[in-house]
Amino acid sequence: MNQGILVLNSGSSSLKFGVFTTRDGDEHAWLSGSAQGIGRESGSWSMKSSDGRFDVSQDHLMETQHDALQRIADALREQLDARDAPLVAVGHRVVHGGPHLREHCEITDAVKQTLHEAVPFAPLHLPPSLALIDEAQRIFAGVPHFACFDTAFHRTLPERATRFALPHEYAQRGVVRYGFHGLSYESIVNVLGADLPSRTVIAHLGSGASLCALQDGRSVDTSMGMTPAGGIPMATRSGDLDPGVLIHLLRHASLDADGLETLVNRQAGLKALSNSDDDMRALLARSDRGDADAALAVDVFCTAVRKTIGAYAALLGGLDLIVFSGGIGEHSDAVRSRVLDGLAFFGAAHRVVATEEERQIARHCRRLLSS
Repeated sequence: MNQGILVLNSGSSSLKFGVFTTRDGDEHAWLSGSAQGIGRESGSWSMKSSDGRFDVSQDHLMETQHDALQRIADALREQLDARDAPLVAVGHRVVHGGPHLREHCEITDAVKQTLHEAVPFAPLHLPPSLALIDEAQRIFAGVPHFACFDTAFHRTLPERATRFALPHEYAQRGVVRYGFHGLSYESIVNVLGADLPSRTVIAHLGSGASLCALQDGRSVDTSMGMTPAGGIPMATRSGDLDPGVLIHLLRHASLDADGLETLVNRQAGLKALSNSDDDMRALLARSDRGDADAALAVDVFCTAVRKTIGAYAALLGGLDLIVFSGGIGEHSDAVRSRVLDGLAFFGAAHRVVATEEERQIARHCRRLLSS
């Protein structure tokens, strides 16, 4: 077996991973798994090999990402030793590189310092990412670690898409649109290959959700902005708001900056509209039972996706293909149907494509190793 690349993809309460090796000129996961429910009594972790020789799943309380990583590392070492398959690199998904890190790169002390300086651009995402990188470098010492940024795919955005209508000095400070879910979008471009038409809109719909307009495979616009809180409403994120709403809340709702951050990231979106649920499956079930709040949340979400697709069709001068991905996009026929309702006049095809973020990270790491 050739040399493996470990990929770590962390979420707020989960840690997905895979060990990738090359076959037929591309990356393939021979070992994959995840830790779910980190910090909860209902936590669990699982790992399986692509050849079926190893498959384990256990319920286990993991207090932190560090605990989850250590448990994964212990099991992983046994499999690597048994198959004489040494790791040659570790790849990390990093949501935001800030204004100065827009290319995937090896993680050096200087890169980590730049990421620490970028924390104000992603205060909810970068601190846990940096902590996990430190722990992974301790556990998997002696091999290079690489940062792969969700923002990198959107480097092709034209200035008209990146600039906010604010004084130029703010753009110089990095207050611009970066876009996210780039590793997902890039993986879909790879999957479609020659079948990717010129004018495509990809809807990555999950707990975090965004859309991207692609012209000849390049990102030309995307719904998320300077942070992953922008764009369409999401599970617990507000999406775009009238700036006057935030000013009003600062003045009249006794909210400070931290309170606003909590509101727009954790207490808004589908959860707020439905008065409780942020899971689309639960909302659809409630809606089918006649729950008006759940029906409103679903309607707001699907309408926002449909409106964004329409806007991107105008930007692209027409539309050839709509791609659905992400947990909701891949698995909810009801949401896809509601989004597509009213878009038939575009004459665009539509299809579902599973995102392969970990595989895309492995591709970048292998390229960086040989560069």
